[in-house]
Amino acid sequence: MKNSQVIAGKALPRGTFPHYKRAGDLVFVSGTSSRRADNSFEGVAVDEFGTTELDIEAQTRAVIRNIGEILECAGGSLDDVTEISTFLVNMNDFGGYNRVYSEYFDESGPARTTVAVHQLPHPHLLIEIKAVAYCPVTIAPQTTTKGI
Repeated sequence: MKNSQVIAGKALPRGTFPHYKRAGDLVFVSGTSSRRADNSFEGVAVDEFGTTELDIEAQTRAVIRNIGEILECAGGSLDDVTEISTFLVNMNDFGGYNRVYSEYFDESGPARTTVAVHQLPHPHLLIEIKAVAYCPVTIAPQTTTKGI
């Protein structure tokens, strides 16, 4: 099992870091956005006049879905998430973010921190989330063969 990985078919990180890093049974998912592999963004619509509409709920769903896919590559799932840190560009988006978050997690879910930040790496991003998951490493049982 790899200790860290940039996952083929996912949006490439905008820097020199992996999608996730494993340390024993813990998986640390790097800050994740709604960016797709083709560098477009879910939750962003630009009309013919250049007017941009940003949708916090669509972006939040995409971010959580992306984290789930990253965790699957690390041998886990959203059920394994123990901590989430969320970065919102505008706390006025907290309600929409929280509604979508509640579709995936409840009070028995991960510990959570949400903070407002000045900006994220692209002007169309309203949200970024990083996560920590507990995904025990499973080791296949060793078989022994007895000599004849």
